[in-house]
Amino acid sequence: MTEFFNQFSRRKFIFTAGASASTVLLKGCLGNPPETGVTPSATTAQPVANVNAAQAPEVTAVKLGYIPIVEAAPLIIAKEKGFFAKYGLTDVELSKQASWGSARDNVEIGSAGGGIDGGQWQMPMPHLITEGLITKGNVKIPMYVLCQLITHGNGIAIANKHQGSGIGLKLAGAKSLFSKLKASPTPFTAAQTFPAVNQDFWIRYWLAAGGIDPDADVKLLTVPSAQTVANMKTGTMDAFSTGDPWPFRIVKDKVGFMAALTAEIWKNHPEEYLAMKADWVDQHPKATKALLKGIMEAQQWCDNFDNRTEMANILAQRAYFNVPVDVLIDPFMGKYDMGEGRQIDDKSMAALYWKDEKGSVSYPYKSHDLWFITESVRWGFLPKDYITNNAAKAKALIDKVNREDIWKEAAKEAGIAAADIPTNTSRGVEEFFDGVKFDPENPEAYLKSLQIKKVSV
Repeated sequence: MTEFFNQFSRRKFIFTAGASASTVLLKGCLGNPPETGVTPSATTAQPVANVNAAQAPEVTAVKLGYIPIVEAAPLIIAKEKGFFAKYGLTDVELSKQASWGSARDNVEIGSAGGGIDGGQWQMPMPHLITEGLITKGNVKIPMYVLCQLITHGNGIAIANKHQGSGIGLKLAGAKSLFSKLKASPTPFTAAQTFPAVNQDFWIRYWLAAGGIDPDADVKLLTVPSAQTVANMKTGTMDAFSTGDPWPFRIVKDKVGFMAALTAEIWKNHPEEYLAMKADWVDQHPKATKALLKGIMEAQQWCDNFDNRTEMANILAQRAYFNVPVDVLIDPFMGKYDMGEGRQIDDKSMAALYWKDEKGSVSYPYKSHDLWFITESVRWGFLPKDYITNNAAKAKALIDKVNREDIWKEAAKEAGIAAADIPTNTSRGVEEFFDGVKFDPENPEAYLKSLQIKKVSV
């Protein structure tokens, strides 16, 4: 185990306590879990299908955790529009999590102990939990990744005090600012929502591509997503990386601007995923496919832009995101006022749930898992042996965690067109905004091409 995760394990009680504390801090604030008895407003639901007996789920109930960001939309829409019920899952419970640390703790104990069976995850949290790297006592809790929930929908937000300083998608003009702050008592302070996972990786990649070392030149903090806006208002944070509606909210509240969308950093990038405890899936294979079918139908519904106003109204409710509808609608339509004079109006840059320009969003490509693990090695979160020998160790872990085979079975049962079911577990070579390429056939070459990294290759 790396020193990072040794330290992480020793500090886990702080994260857990912090998660509980954040629930108190968020009382009355945006994103707070709903009050007892609060339920979403009624929406038009699909009738329960006459489920084929051979495909009927073994159970009708499952408890899924989610964080109030747009990545959670397929889970919420599948419940609200009746897509889960359509496939026989009539008792799906969605449990708002105070933080990613809370989600991790709750999946450890499972729904039988008052926790959750799975739900929405940043990557590679399911792999880290499976390896016992971020669990209590380093106990290994096998997880299965079942589908990707979304692409895009994230951004890098910057406090207004840095307006005009050259901070944008590219940072060449802002290096002197970072150097000045590094030498001061108050270095540039940026937040992500959980260490060593994708929202941490986005801000790290963006900084490093601009010649800023995220470990040496700035201070990185972990802050629950719904608390980021409040922290920026108090002046304790210079930047944060998280999902909508929070980056766009700071522009609407006139406390900051957006330097970059993750859609600009890596177009059509993998974002967050549905993952479940492996024992739940193994015990309920038909219910697992029913769960996937409901989510797939919700993802297709979400990708119909004619539905996006209704989707925004559903998510904005107090029981879910508890935000004004107008902070959701424009980003859902690909319209971003970046807050410093730049405007984006491009539906291909919006949050997408079923398809993007490169094909399937929902299908969990193993090559994307490999990028997350390679990036973990880059920053010293995982040892180098995960990607040596043609990434044999990483690929073995991915084969254990990534159940794209179940996705394909569910898609076929749901009648998804063959053209929409990928036949290759790799999406091929990926390219980032700085011209760097990731070839999943040679992750070491990717690491060697990077100027700023903690690993020696």
